[in-house]
Amino acid sequence: MSESTHHGDDPGAHPQRKATWGVAASATLHCLTGCAIGEVLGMVIATALGWHDLPSILLAVVLAFVFGYALTLRGLFRAGLKWRAALRLALAADTLSILVMEIVDNGVMVIIPGAMDAGLASLLFWGALAFSLLVAFLVTLPINKWIIGRGKGHAVIHAYHH
Repeated sequence: MSESTHHGDDPGAHPQRKATWGVAASATLHCLTGCAIGEVLGMVIATALGWHDLPSILLAVVLAFVFGYALTLRGLFRAGLKWRAALRLALAADTLSILVMEIVDNGVMVIIPGAMDAGLASLLFWGALAFSLLVAFLVTLPINKWIIGRGKGHAVIHAYHH
């Protein structure tokens, strides 16, 4: 499928689409998957290395963005898009969602007493991390619904999903 089959290289050229809660939940779950992979990997690496809060959070956030974008890029490459167009679409589709999710889940981790200092074998660490991702999903869901309704966010890549 060629890039011209869809909307060209302009991520903003997408019409508004019906923003149902199901569509928003699917987009948010997609975002959560990439964020969770990066977040968990970052927190595990940082905790194993004994890093303090700030470097732990920075690593987790960077990896969440990397994995979040990578999941979107994978689907866009499968749809036949070239690197530049796929990257522009991934940035347009995922940036705000990942950003909100990362602010919320890291904020929750920081405010749970002892969670950032708990070891990898601690129920507190894994429970707090799971809870933080759940809260991030719940906060990001209505934001994604609103964004999709405006023809932005995951609405810009919907035409490429099959």
